[in-house]
Amino acid sequence: MQLVIRFGYLELINIPLSLWYWQYTLLILATVLIAAGGYVINDIFDQETDTENKPNKVIIGKSISESKAYIIYASLTITGVACGFILANSVEHPNFAVVFVLIATLLYFYASTLKQMVLVGNIVVALLLAFSVIIIGMFDIFPNTFDINRKQMTLAFSILLDYAIFAFIINLVREIIKDIQDVKGDALQEMKTLPITIGIQKTRIIAFIVLLLPTLYLLYYSKTYLFENNLFYGLAYLLAFVIAPMIMCLVQIWNAKENNDYKKISMLLKWIIFFGILSIAVVTLNIKHNA
Repeated sequence: MQLVIRFGYLELINIPLSLWYWQYTLLILATVLIAAGGYVINDIFDQETDTENKPNKVIIGKSISESKAYIIYASLTITGVACGFILANSVEHPNFAVVFVLIATLLYFYASTLKQMVLVGNIVVALLLAFSVIIIGMFDIFPNTFDINRKQMTLAFSILLDYAIFAFIINLVREIIKDIQDVKGDALQEMKTLPITIGIQKTRIIAFIVLLLPTLYLLYYSKTYLFENNLFYGLAYLLAFVIAPMIMCLVQIWNAKENNDYKKISMLLKWIIFFGILSIAVVTLNIKHNA
């Protein structure tokens, strides 16, 4: 995602970027390592629920001991935060390093506490994914923003923000769907997820409505911006790879009954995020081709 945004968008729109390639590599490393640490600590705290929800995928306690898992978690997280510190100092904004500490802390508290609270855990995870887009603007756009180029840089950042909002909404729906998937194991652990609190049926309706809103907006955007500006490659891509799968996902959410149905929806939402982010390169190239 971060590579697509850098090479498929930022470098194509000819704005003065702050990061050299080695610095951008540090940004990617910090993001990936801290996220990987988040997955490990989540698996450590989820051993009992994973044994119930997905026994074939349990690693900690079987292939890897819990003590070794903690060492892996600490190594990944500390290395990721260290990359963030080096990056923040290299752009002469050492205070930016606190962002990486905050993200790592949130991931720990998500795994230990927040995911057991109604919607709070879902929102935190979705926000962290969205922030992995926003952080690009924070490090690659903001340090080179001055009065002379403020309008151009603000526009570039606002487009990144749009994609961050898209990633947030789709991932929020996916987190809600995953809670429905895992309801049996979560209930045994007395967790207070949305489907446990209000029931699967009402949770499914909420997921449907949350996904319907961006689908309608993208249809509107496709007509008023892509179609009316003759950006037909971008329009065809968005319709085929983003909007059509979102509509398909809405139908599946509406008709879902079995646990396997929710598993398929979760996988489809992953692909929607992937192709949605990739659309930034397709639309940017289409604009350059039409210019």
